[in-house]
Amino acid sequence: MPYKDAVAPLVISRTLGYVFVLALMMGVYSLLPMIKEQSPYRTFGDVPSSFHASLSLVLGWLLVFRTNSAYARWWEARTLWGSLVNTSRNLALKLTCIPKLTQADADYLEKRIAEFPVRLKLHLRRETNETDDFLTQAPHFDSVNSGDHPTIPWSHSPASIAQQLYRWLAYAHDRRQLDGDQMRIIDLELARYMEICGACERIARTPIVRSYRTFARQCIWLFLLTLPWGIANEFQWWTIPLTILVSYFMLGLEIVAEQVEEPFGTDEDDLDLDGLCETIRNSVQEIFRHQPVSRRAVEEGANSD
Repeated sequence: MPYKDAVAPLVISRTLGYVFVLALMMGVYSLLPMIKEQSPYRTFGDVPSSFHASLSLVLGWLLVFRTNSAYARWWEARTLWGSLVNTSRNLALKLTCIPKLTQADADYLEKRIAEFPVRLKLHLRRETNETDDFLTQAPHFDSVNSGDHPTIPWSHSPASIAQQLYRWLAYAHDRRQLDGDQMRIIDLELARYMEICGACERIARTPIVRSYRTFARQCIWLFLLTLPWGIANEFQWWTIPLTILVSYFMLGLEIVAEQVEEPFGTDEDDLDLDGLCETIRNSVQEIFRHQPVSRRAVEEGANSD
């Protein structure tokens, strides 16, 4: 196995480095039974080896359930964001093929589609961007009908993006840029936007039941705190490295599971939402740059007249 995959993460990764420090602390703790073994009270406080054999069975069940549940949440979140990438591309492809789409409409739609994943990311992280005033700016197509209605701030910014896109569809339909069939085709992608948003909210707002996490942690610490006392008599000074090794993997499984069960954060094991947002933005920009030549020719002819 390459060095960078086996040893380097202990220094580079904050998570694994933290786990390694905890394992070293358990190694220091394992000195206590070794000191006892050298004293007249060497038989006092010994834990039978069968105790750990029985406890390891229960611990194995808990760790398997804990790890599988956490990874299932992480993988579902990654699948949803993969669907968001595909949905954004499909929506951009369908919109760019509208024959009567103007350049102003194309620029507006490109920005809204690229903005949706960014707003979803901030919404899931419960963050806001105070420097972005896109919600207070009236769309170019709605400026005539906006009147004196006050702008109401949104608490659910992804829904605001979806609403603006739906409003553009209504505007385009009124101008006969779209017929009913085309609207239904585009609506499939817009509806998928909010379905993905709702599924991500379900993951973000519904953590794993606290009792399961508590059971797993109690069992891990009970096992680790009694492990040196049960093997010190047999393994002697090998008790220290063995305790460090077992602690590293057991604590590592629990800490990593705790991180990946909340996949929308900023920890190193969470999803790279920034990278996915950038992927969507680049894809949408490329699609709109390759607009149909026929539409461009129509616009150029209209401008020349």
